[in-house]
Amino acid sequence: MKVNFLKSKILIVGDEQANIALLEDVLENEGYTFFKSTQDSRKALDIYKEMCPDLVLLDLNMPYLDGFQVIEQLKEFEKDSYAPILVLTAQSDRNTRLRALSAGARDYIEKPFDITEVTQRISNMLEIRLLHNQVRDQNLILEEKIRERTHELEETRREAILRLGRAAEYRDNETGMHVIRMSRLSAKLAKEIGLSDDECQLMLQASPMHDVGKIGVPDQILLKPGKLNEEEWAIMKKHPEIGAEILSGSHSSVMQLAETISLTHQERWDGSGYPNNLKGEEIPLSGRIVAICDVFDALTSKRYYKEAFSVEKAMEIIEQGSGKDFEPYLV
Repeated sequence: MKVNFLKSKILIVGDEQANIALLEDVLENEGYTFFKSTQDSRKALDIYKEMCPDLVLLDLNMPYLDGFQVIEQLKEFEKDSYAPILVLTAQSDRNTRLRALSAGARDYIEKPFDITEVTQRISNMLEIRLLHNQVRDQNLILEEKIRERTHELEETRREAILRLGRAAEYRDNETGMHVIRMSRLSAKLAKEIGLSDDECQLMLQASPMHDVGKIGVPDQILLKPGKLNEEEWAIMKKHPEIGAEILSGSHSSVMQLAETISLTHQERWDGSGYPNNLKGEEIPLSGRIVAICDVFDALTSKRYYKEAFSVEKAMEIIEQGSGKDFEPYLV
């Protein structure tokens, strides 16, 4: 530990050169190698900022700024820590001592001082300061590790969500890329209508799971090349509820939004959708956004039963559905 002390940075602030020279001799004789001094208290703060000392030896009675004013400056700068100040002064009255300690000084020595006492108090304060710095640095390292781990978990969760959405999509879309495109469209549309960055990010993460309920639809219905009969269509229309059930019960805001989207993305503005025939603003905004982006990407994508429409043709169809299938403002 002694070696660590000797590498400490020490700042001396006082107006008497003789006292500064004495303190420098004491420090040098003890083996300290990194110390600075100033007789101008107005420069103390700037030197402190540049040097980031482990200890300040501070006189109280000085011209320009007295020691109490210097303490206030250092305290203001060290809002998230503390200024390691050891006061050395000839003012020995009780009120001055208490005022210095209450102002922020960590210790107090009267002049003329005993060299052995000064060196011991310096080493004591440095030990506390270095331990404080060690704990602070360890906390910073821990916080960074927590941030990295949180980011890693977030990325893993996002990947799992996206893969779940693509797994459902692969059942009737051989590329599985639809969920990626429509989720980006959903986030962009959310941004365009003024949703916050956090809300847009949630849309990006949650919307890929809009059709996860297709997992519960039998292949002979989901992959049927022709038109579904009434009974088959009734089974197909259950996929929003199946998806909502799969995603229900989570405390995650992403999963909660995904549940809402899954349940409501097949609802229509005029109430003709399913499963609950919601109308207008009864349909959650997230469901309304995904509904239009889902259809737009399906129209502009090649499927086994159709060629990809142009953007212009897709928008013509979307506009025809304004006020019926889709919210006019979103169109």
